[in-house]
Amino acid sequence: MLEKLSPILPSSDIRSTEAFYRKLGFFSVYQDAEYLLMKREMAEVHFFIKAGHDKWSCDHGAYLRPTNVDALSDEWSVLGLPSVGIPRLETAEDKPWGMRELALVDEDGNLIRAGQEMADG
Repeated sequence: MLEKLSPILPSSDIRSTEAFYRKLGFFSVYQDAEYLLMKREMAEVHFFIKAGHDKWSCDHGAYLRPTNVDALSDEWSVLGLPSVGIPRLETAEDKPWGMRELALVDEDGNLIRAGQEMADG
């Protein structure tokens, strides 16, 4: 019955958020001064302007389920994002809970985890 769940994340600057996510392969569907909707394939993410947003205390995020987390990790790795700080990219690695995951933190501190189940060893 459920086909899609789309996160709505805070942004301190809609134009900057759009530019950041364009580098990640997303395209704009709708944008005004206070709201942004972007898509990439079946993934959809919304952003709203949040006055006084503090990226260092942001507790918003989303979980993405790509068909190939390693390919996505490789694609985003060429962007040269640091592995610490904000923004950052932690490339894909095996996790003890049976997932292979990457973690991306955008310029506003929103955490996007992407992962797929690990094959049984």
